Amino acid sequence: MKTANNILDETLGILDPVENELGIEKMLTPTISRPSKDKEDVDADYDYQRENFYNLIEKGQDAIQGILNVAKESDHPRGYEVAGNLIKQVAEVTEKLGDLQEKMKRLKEVPNSAPKNVTNALFVGSTAELQKIIKGKGNV
Repeated sequence: MKTANNILDETLGILDPVENELGIEKMLTPTISRPSKDKEDVDADYDYQRENFYNLIEKGQDAIQGILNVAKESDHPRGYEVAGNLIKQVAEVTEKLGDLQEKMKRLKEVPNSAPKNVTNALFVGSTAELQKIIKGKGNV
């Protein structure tokens, strides 16, 4: 029979405690799923961060609806203050999502906009040698 704690533990990925040889109980740490190695790290990190931003925005919108209902029912100024702060935080996360899009766009454009040929010449030597070369008096 599963209890509410067991269901919660399964949902959160918390395993049952394990006793070591000294009889001390310790919790096993859950495994964290990482992005697959098939993609480049940059693309995987971008996808992961983008997904987290979407989840935060969706949960924030649900929380805003809930706190607005509480604020309307209680008609207490603190409820409206909390709702205002939550709205501001969701707006900031949404802005960060836009910034992430812009950064990724610029990152993808960099290889295409880089110069193909570099035509700068570099002289390594002293000023006196450079003056001789310019005046045509010596070959260094």
